[in-house]
Amino acid sequence: MGTFLSSHGFSLFLLWTVTLYGLCLSFSPIDNYLINSGASLDSVVDNRRFISDSSNSPDSHLSSGRTFSLCAGTLLPGLPQIYHTARVFNSPSKYVFNVKDPGTHMVRLHFHRFNSSRLDLGNSRFHVLVNGLVALTNFSGGDLVNPKVIEYLVWVNSENVEIRFVPAKKSNFAFVNAIEVISAPKDLVLETAQYVNGDKIEEFQGLNKQAFETMYRVTVGGPKVTPFNDSLWRTWIPDDEYLKSSEGSNKVYFGGRIKYQDGGASREVGPDNVYDSARLIRSKNASIPNVNLTWEFPVSEDYKYLVRMHFCDIASISLGLLYFNVYVNEHLAYKDLDLSDVTNYMLASPFYADFVVDAGRSGVITVSVGPSSKSMGYTVDAILNGLEIMKMNNSVCSLDGKVPAELIMKCWPRRNLGILLPLIALACLLLSLSAIVHRRKSNAELFPWSKLPTDIHEISPKQAKLQLSNIVT
Repeated sequence: MGTFLSSHGFSLFLLWTVTLYGLCLSFSPIDNYLINSGASLDSVVDNRRFISDSSNSPDSHLSSGRTFSLCAGTLLPGLPQIYHTARVFNSPSKYVFNVKDPGTHMVRLHFHRFNSSRLDLGNSRFHVLVNGLVALTNFSGGDLVNPKVIEYLVWVNSENVEIRFVPAKKSNFAFVNAIEVISAPKDLVLETAQYVNGDKIEEFQGLNKQAFETMYRVTVGGPKVTPFNDSLWRTWIPDDEYLKSSEGSNKVYFGGRIKYQDGGASREVGPDNVYDSARLIRSKNASIPNVNLTWEFPVSEDYKYLVRMHFCDIASISLGLLYFNVYVNEHLAYKDLDLSDVTNYMLASPFYADFVVDAGRSGVITVSVGPSSKSMGYTVDAILNGLEIMKMNNSVCSLDGKVPAELIMKCWPRRNLGILLPLIALACLLLSLSAIVHRRKSNAELFPWSKLPTDIHEISPKQAKLQLSNIVT
């Protein structure tokens, strides 16, 4: 009995030591701002404290004049506390966060259009700017049921991160429920990727200086991964919805240890819960299956996208047996991928590959894996563990439309003066007419009447309306 207690106590001690060691090695961002917008108290979500942005809080980071907080009329059970309140903006407003660690930052915006008797959040319509990047235009806050979290990766080389909320019109308003601004690990976005340009593969430089919006983040063959199980607090959803055909595929789960290596994929690039599951193609006999696994993702046209594919050989019985091809938008992006070679000949060691592609006019990005000419019978012939698709900013530094941030900001004060300017013009016109009439009355007694010059250009009502609209807008 004493021996059992001793062994049991040692096991608990070992478990505590491993857990403490894991916590010490977990990612701890230098810049880590979590804001509970519109709330009077802080809120804890997934062991993370979101700080109130009330005026009484020294850490509100809010720089605005016309704002107010809004509380949900009905609290939905199970919904985190950050979605029970919102900060509402009647005019352009901003949050300012000091940057101690320049480089890529993750910016997450939380929106939930809850029910409130005081204000209908469904009437909101606004733009969001992040350090001159147009993140959202004419946004209405998502749907009425589920909260919406929009994540951006932004390169920051300035002293601050400024997030601006700009109502689309003076009659509209903006709102937000919570904000995250986190300095990302240095290896999260590297400098180069492979640009799949038709049948050509070229090097894409300066990838880490681009801005991204996360469109899809899926775990392949496994269950949903929540922020609590991800060192960067990300959500990975199952791939079933996007898998074009599951014919010839198998799911596999791995109960061992994922072996991260220096220079390879880190736990921040992809967590264990993504790499320990996969879909694969397996030869059950000497013949190689003539089938590819394909996923389809709807996207917006006229943008480039970063496609990140996560691989980890958790299914092969030995090294040097797995070879397969990788396709993006039906073009061969990686020929005869040998996971043993790229992971320094270690099984269950993660690897990821970045590809930049154009969406074109199809509005769909397809990703496929399948057997190659080097594939062998009785082995695994293709595998995929995870997949991310991120929209890249366009030439006007926008992730939502073709209007740059400068024009969005210029439009607001002009709209704000839309009524004032015509009134000022009308008053000036009346004063001018009064002066002219008074002068004519005075001169009529001294000088005979004469005809006005005939070379004055007359403006039609249509032209006058057009000029006025140009001033107002």
